[in-house]
Amino acid sequence: MKLVFLYHPVKNVKESLAFYRDTLGFEEAWREGEHTVALTLPNSDVRLMIEDEEADLSAGGVFLVDSVDDFYNENKNVLEFVKEPIDIPPGRYAIYKDISGNYLRIIDFTKEK
Repeated sequence: MKLVFLYHPVKNVKESLAFYRDTLGFEEAWREGEHTVALTLPNSDVRLMIEDEEADLSAGGVFLVDSVDDFYNENKNVLEFVKEPIDIPPGRYAIYKDISGNYLRIIDFTKEK
């Protein structure tokens, strides 16, 4: 598992993008529609992802795995998944909770291979 994003749910992507880009100086790396934007963090390979679709979930890391489906199938009986694997533009995505209730997101880039 490798940390690839810091996920921050936001109320308004446009306002949040202005804050992170214009106030903090982060550069936009990519966007998906009008609801998700990734920003490059200075001196880091990790990107900040802001999104307004999961505003009811807390911030946290997004970890790269070889296969979200394999991870899910190997752990579905021991981890509490709050979002089962779904398709996203670069691959697959899922969310589970740790033992303290923190949300951990996993992603694979299987569509980019």
